[in-house]
Amino acid sequence: MGSKLVALAIGAGFCLASPIVAQPAFAAPSPIKTFDTDNDGTLDLAEVNKGAGAVFDKLEKDNDGTVDRKEVGARIGKKEFAAADPDNDKTLTKDEYLALVAKLFKAADTDDEGTLDAKELKSKAGQALLKLIR
Repeated sequence: MGSKLVALAIGAGFCLASPIVAQPAFAAPSPIKTFDTDNDGTLDLAEVNKGAGAVFDKLEKDNDGTVDRKEVGARIGKKEFAAADPDNDKTLTKDEYLALVAKLFKAADTDDEGTLDAKELKSKAGQALLKLIR
């Protein structure tokens, strides 16, 4: 019995000494893999607009053709929402939403190639853009 306890203690000590790396139960696919329909490893404005349009349609719950601050939630800050609302009606049409997407796309496209790579998506503008397309 004593040797069984020693073996158990050694095994338990080994397990405690081994580094345990937590893995997320569900890792979301990268935005490039999700939206890159031409499989070139980058996102162009058409691919981004397709995702943004789908998000707009999902957010637009009351079927009035616009989203308000409540419908967009934390995706767009109060200041950014006001800037994206040129007619000051406190709502965004799909065109206004997509204009904001285009503005953020341009800001994230630091090399002016017309596409966004993983590095550009990690920028502040890239992260803001991802909130509008996911």
